[in-house]
Amino acid sequence: MLSSALLSLLAIAPLALAAPTVAPAVFTVSSAVGNKTSPYQYGIIFEDINHSGDGGIYAELIMNRAFQSPNQNISAASIAPWTSPSGAQLSLANSGVTLSSALKTYLHVPASTGTVSIANPGYWGIDVSPVTYKGEFYVRGAYSGNFVASLVGLGNVTYASTTIPGASVDGSWTHFTYTLQPTAAAPNTNNSLVISFDGSKASGGALNFNFISLFPPTYKGTPNGMRIDLAEALAALSPSFNRFPGGNNMEGNGPLVGSPALPWNLTVGPLIDRPGHEGAWGYFNTDGFGLNEQFQWCKDMDMLPVLAIPDGHYIDGEVVEPQDLQPWIQSAIDEVHYFIDPVTTAAGAKRASDGYPDPWPLHYVEIGNEDNLFNGTASYLEYRWQAFYDALHAEFPDMKLIASTPYVTPPSGQLNDYHVYSTPDGMVSQYNYFDQNSTDTMTMIGEYATVDPNPEVDWSSPLYPHPFWAGSVGEAVFLIGAERNAGKIFGAAFAPILANVNAENWLNNLIYYNANWAMDVLSTSWHVLNLIANIRMTETHPVVSTAPTGPLYWVAGENTDSGSYIFKAATYNTTANMTSFNVPVTVSFPNTRPGAAANLTVLTAPDPYSFNAMGKPNVVNSATTVLRADWQGKYSFTLPNLAVAVLATQPVVAGGPPGRPWGMPWGGFGGFGGCKAGNGNKGWGGLGGCGQHC
Repeated sequence: MLSSALLSLLAIAPLALAAPTVAPAVFTVSSAVGNKTSPYQYGIIFEDINHSGDGGIYAELIMNRAFQSPNQNISAASIAPWTSPSGAQLSLANSGVTLSSALKTYLHVPASTGTVSIANPGYWGIDVSPVTYKGEFYVRGAYSGNFVASLVGLGNVTYASTTIPGASVDGSWTHFTYTLQPTAAAPNTNNSLVISFDGSKASGGALNFNFISLFPPTYKGTPNGMRIDLAEALAALSPSFNRFPGGNNMEGNGPLVGSPALPWNLTVGPLIDRPGHEGAWGYFNTDGFGLNEQFQWCKDMDMLPVLAIPDGHYIDGEVVEPQDLQPWIQSAIDEVHYFIDPVTTAAGAKRASDGYPDPWPLHYVEIGNEDNLFNGTASYLEYRWQAFYDALHAEFPDMKLIASTPYVTPPSGQLNDYHVYSTPDGMVSQYNYFDQNSTDTMTMIGEYATVDPNPEVDWSSPLYPHPFWAGSVGEAVFLIGAERNAGKIFGAAFAPILANVNAENWLNNLIYYNANWAMDVLSTSWHVLNLIANIRMTETHPVVSTAPTGPLYWVAGENTDSGSYIFKAATYNTTANMTSFNVPVTVSFPNTRPGAAANLTVLTAPDPYSFNAMGKPNVVNSATTVLRADWQGKYSFTLPNLAVAVLATQPVVAGGPPGRPWGMPWGGFGGFGGCKAGNGNKGWGGLGGCGQHC
């Protein structure tokens, strides 16, 4: 029997082999300028969800490398997934000299007369390739022999091994580093890091280990950096901003359940001085991929950092009362100073001592996250937003401040954040959502995604397990509508962006992966973004057309840096009598000569519920053709239902938007000069389909 979700999707499946043709859609693009487009039009949002940080883009291969636990409670710490191939009875301890005040719990390994070993299988496996791996570990205990580090697979096949000379002593911790260089790739990820030693040379009868780490090569070679495959998949989208560190994980579930707001000051500094914290998504965060690392990520990908700060609201509904809010405000002020102050200040000197002497170019700070949910609305409107805004604006008058909900109308020139999770129909219905918004307040679409098939999102049951084609086309319609309102939109970000298939908290994600780098899954929504986010307009242009709104949705404009005129479109219709059709399209751009070339890229998929899955072929068909303008300077083509298309006159500059090189004095919305004032209401009205969140 078909599931109800599948039946609802079949309602928009093609019913006939021969698709009817609807009325031609003719578009004449004006030479007049509509609105200047944000240089940050498409970006990403990152939080550690679905093991997207630890066990995800953070390249550390060893799970539970430092035996961390909430409040360093040894009873809450775990040995898993560590084992002893030699049969040693492993235990945890925290007595005597500890590695640091942040990492007090360590692994106690009894010695015997033969070889003693400990092993870790990583985050559901370790990918072994012929590249250089670098590791480190700390030992306490009297020892006069060597250590051996190895990458070992099934059947005790050793892919790399190295001897680490040196002795350790009792009463202090000795730091060891090592390098592993496999000569061949392992056939699967059922591999482990094994550390072994000669038990007869441990004079105290045991050794203690902590912070046992192993890294593969990282994106751009950045130390303590990112997994290359995942970083490259995101970089391919040319993201212009990164909103971090969340998200629910920034807010925390609440002290009553042991999940605090993200402690920013404990995510910076030496790795052995980071205690980690209980995240909001059911697992402990090592905080190895801390805020400095996330700023470095922005630098490595040339993204504008958008820093979200806790504001006294937890996911479990707890809210800090007005009289207790000042420490939260002061923490936010201290946080911003740490990241932006010159090295001559105390805050800047602390950042420099942590390895980052140059101030980060932070110009955007979001106050909270989704404060319209989980009992947050009243306190945010009554006192929390204003208290944070007043204090931060007074301390940092040039900082752009973002309200976490559209229920707040910030002062002119500031921003608010709109999140929408909906069905395909729900996303399409918001094509005109921003038409009546004022340009006085820019909107960041901080999170969006199609999460369920039509007719509505069922938040009482698990969401649809992956992005599917009709939903991705619905997202394209929504984004095209946002581009039409370029003078009002800061940028948009799909959420969540990453999910380890072994630990999904949220089912609709942009990219899926496991330990095997060759198995990454780029969802249908990734393919839509890869097209529309990489061919960008710097300004929109008015369009004259007799075509109705739907089933074809469009926006047109120009990239003045490349000299390319651009027309973006998506076709979407769910009515029972027109589930499959072709739309003849004719587009004319200003001053186009007969024979002028334009690139037309069209994305389609076999059916509305097509999706990409691990180990399966990509279902998204991308076809690029070169069109020539006819004798009237017009381009003609045909689009089927459920298609996403971009027509761009040559030449097209590949690689994303102009005007955002790292280190430039971004200083607010300088790139928005010439935005036309909007008509319509200054306020927002309702959320119009905004659902649950991540």
